[in-house]
Amino acid sequence: MKKRKFSNLKLVAASQVLLLLAAAPCPVTYKNSSDTFSISDVETVRMGYDSELLRSLAEELPLEQGFTIVFHGRRPNLDLVANSVEEAQNWIRGLQLLVELVTSMDQQERLDQAGWLSDWFQRGDKNQDGRMSFAEVQRLLHLMNVEMDQDYALQLFKAADVSQSETLEGEEFVQFYKALTKRKEVQELFENFSSDGQKLTLLEFVDFLREEQKEQDCALDLALKFIDRYEPSDSGKRRHVLSMDGFLSYLCSKDGNIFNPACLPIYQDMTQPMNHYFINSSHNTYLLGDQLRGQSSVEGYIRALKRGCRCVEVDIWDGPTGEPLVYHGHTLTSRILFKDVVTTVAQYAFQTTDYPVIMSLENHCSWDQQRTVAQHLTEILGELLLNTALDDVPLNQLPSPERLRGKILIKGKKLTTNEEEEDEEEEDLHSELERRQGTELEPDPYSEIETHSVPAPELQLQVKDKMKKAKAILCPALSSLVIYLKSVSFKSFTHSTQHYYYGIASFSENKAKHLIKEAGNDFVHHNTSQLSRIYPGGLRTDSSNFNPQEFWNVGCQMVALNMQTAGLGMDICDGFFRQNGSCGYVLKPKFLRDPQSSFHPERPIQPFRTKILLIQVISGQQLPKVGNTKERSIVDPLVKVELFGIREDTTRQETNYVENNGFNPYWGETLCFHVRVPELAVLRFVVKDYDWRSRNDFIGQFTLPLSCMQQGYRHIHLLSRDGISLQPASIFVYTCIRDDLQEEDS
Repeated sequence: MKKRKFSNLKLVAASQVLLLLAAAPCPVTYKNSSDTFSISDVETVRMGYDSELLRSLAEELPLEQGFTIVFHGRRPNLDLVANSVEEAQNWIRGLQLLVELVTSMDQQERLDQAGWLSDWFQRGDKNQDGRMSFAEVQRLLHLMNVEMDQDYALQLFKAADVSQSETLEGEEFVQFYKALTKRKEVQELFENFSSDGQKLTLLEFVDFLREEQKEQDCALDLALKFIDRYEPSDSGKRRHVLSMDGFLSYLCSKDGNIFNPACLPIYQDMTQPMNHYFINSSHNTYLLGDQLRGQSSVEGYIRALKRGCRCVEVDIWDGPTGEPLVYHGHTLTSRILFKDVVTTVAQYAFQTTDYPVIMSLENHCSWDQQRTVAQHLTEILGELLLNTALDDVPLNQLPSPERLRGKILIKGKKLTTNEEEEDEEEEDLHSELERRQGTELEPDPYSEIETHSVPAPELQLQVKDKMKKAKAILCPALSSLVIYLKSVSFKSFTHSTQHYYYGIASFSENKAKHLIKEAGNDFVHHNTSQLSRIYPGGLRTDSSNFNPQEFWNVGCQMVALNMQTAGLGMDICDGFFRQNGSCGYVLKPKFLRDPQSSFHPERPIQPFRTKILLIQVISGQQLPKVGNTKERSIVDPLVKVELFGIREDTTRQETNYVENNGFNPYWGETLCFHVRVPELAVLRFVVKDYDWRSRNDFIGQFTLPLSCMQQGYRHIHLLSRDGISLQPASIFVYTCIRDDLQEEDS
């Protein structure tokens, strides 16, 4: 056995299975490693033959003894090998059962679980005697990220210590925790609408829903439904009243969430031509890291497709054995088989949604291997592949997402006139020059995204050498698989209108920015009939991202991002595509679908009317420590609210920081925004740990389209940098949108 092959392979003992199954709330430590994970970190468990690493070792170990733990977010998978097939099956069944159990629990259920409280108790019980002294309680408060007045903490401790043993045990600790987590700001809100301070009658709850939550037309029906859903007592349900516990449960639920539940399922018209939608798109989908030395893996496609991405990129090159390979050309990235990529796309394309998937082919193969590419696409995808035009769709119109459900489309070059082929090659060389020679990326004053513009020595290629190489002839078998998504060269907006019924042109971020400034309205018109794909500039060798909003503002459909890279760009993308069933297709506003539209994102005019957005940031709950390090460290949280839209709307404001309190900080600050084009606006809430010595540390965020925001008193459940839920961490806000009366008066 070659030891070096196992450098990334974790070997575990059967005893760890018992540990995991017996103590699910507790972190599990890998053998001989400081890394830990809990069941809530795990997304799923896969069989060994689904792992690239384990398959590469198939000659040296039975695949049936291996399995893979897949984590939420961008955390690398963990490949494991058991001592026997039976042991591996026990692992898989046990882990998957626990994953399903945790997944089925909503936030309030998690807070109520004895195991969750038991976990806190164990962490606070330093000497592990089953009882907690006041000194241990003080230590627990620091673990919970709160600095509390010692006298007040002692008061809560004594009130909970009904046995007067000067320690907390079992139910006493539960009562202490309830006192600790009492929400004064919610209690005050409850009492403002309750006549007796004990309950909300049906009419009082209706008043609250109408006046504060802006539920005007259906407040009575909603009140009855929410009482039945969130009131814990049967007598309260029968009398149609809501207790304080029920009121808090409602506010913490999906119905009290800032994201409107009505926008979560498919709610938009899906029968319009494909070019009328924003399409969730990925750049260099095969990469898990940077574009110089990053790992190529089918896992990139799995992750992208499972998060709702509908356009994946495949860079295809000749392989030495006749099998085409996928990797980032002229770099040190690893290589994977094209046929493995196609198999993966076929398997995962429609697990999240059945709306169409686009495979964007960047073809660098010779004639023979192009023929192999076409063969793999045809044989592996089978009936999933759209290989003929649809009879019931006009020739001058793209089909709708609804009409293409369950289909995979190929985007690529298609055989046509020699003149047009030469034009495409010229465009390719222009893009190559921009990527390789280093056009400066324009700084975005509204973005926190860092751009690293120093290319590595490996990318200093001579473009002249490429120009001397004979262009490979496109194979007819591959060309014939490109039905609706023919890649075309862009000369001008006029040229596209005159020469193409529809086509898809690719623009670097710099070229697209230039066109927006110089001819924004023409770009809008172009995207009402054509498809546009925007890709990151070639100098982003670290796979960083731009802000996609600027390109959505002119109706560009496929704004491709490096999905393996967390940060602002992906937060906006994930937040925006969370709507409409996370199906990867979002209908563009009417003014971006109208061929006669006068809209220009740099100079918006009537009929747009400015709205006033008021956001009162009230409080926070159980905000985690940054990096979960330094036991005695307490965060100093602040909330930054960022608005992205047209340039005139893009801005940010933030609260003051609360010193030494991440457990239940209170801000009570109101922020005001003027929004000229609310249909394009995206809101991002970011919680940070104030640090006067350096840049504030990121704690959590949540991003959503303004059109999907619920008004009133709402909770915002925070996500990590990788998009993983940080439950129970949240912030409590009040939101309101109204017309700008000053603008109307003028």
